[in-house]
Amino acid sequence: MNDRGTRPFRFGVVAPIGSDLPAWRDRVRRIADSGYSTLLMPDVPTWQPALGPTLATAAALTDLRIGSWVYAAALREPWSTAWEAHSLSVLTEGRFEMGIGAGRPGIEVELGLPAVSPAERRARMRETVAALRRFDGPELHTPVVMAVSGPKSQALALEVADAITFVVSSEEDRAATTNRVRDLPAGRDIELGLHVSAVGDGVAPFMAAPNLDTAALRAADSLLILPGDPIAAAEEIHRRREEIGFSYFVIGADFADTLAPAVANLAGQ
Repeated sequence: MNDRGTRPFRFGVVAPIGSDLPAWRDRVRRIADSGYSTLLMPDVPTWQPALGPTLATAAALTDLRIGSWVYAAALREPWSTAWEAHSLSVLTEGRFEMGIGAGRPGIEVELGLPAVSPAERRARMRETVAALRRFDGPELHTPVVMAVSGPKSQALALEVADAITFVVSSEEDRAATTNRVRDLPAGRDIELGLHVSAVGDGVAPFMAAPNLDTAALRAADSLLILPGDPIAAAEEIHRRREEIGFSYFVIGADFADTLAPAVANLAGQ
């Protein structure tokens, strides 16, 4: 059983822009009407419009919370990232949450930038949160969700973040992820988020490689996948909160309609 306290469910959707802007706007409005709490955008340069302006556009369409999933520290300087995050918080009147992580290994080199070591990535993450707190001042607190992998980034998240989400590999089974949560030091009640890359036999764009083996995920009882049936998905979501402590679930926009019945029943419970 999870002993970190029971938080109400909330659900985020990673909704990148495809080639059709009107269709994306309609999708954002459907997501808002289906019980989801947060509209999220990936930080993937050259694949879509920049994260900040896109999130500001989404915030103007609905009353959803918005967030980065996640700012890649390997690509970003702390001061400018914190300024953007604070600005989004102010312009949305507190509806923005900053997701931040180290960034995919090698992503900066692929884009022609200098390589950034894991230690420097963690340093940038720490500096970004510190700068954000200075920008926010005493009157505003922009929530920070930190994506973590190893013990050092987990320790950083426990120190400075409001929520934590684990970077889970496709080979990692349920037991391994569960143990990672249980190994977190006690004493701080932090929200646990879960990045769900696949639903049924489908894989979400921007959230995993398109050739991710969903059958292998099911065989490993991986937490990266949820059933495609909304009733079964709701039961599994309940199980993951009761046994492990996950309460914030993030899925791809392609599955938002599929899981909408489960979300409508569970959100806020």
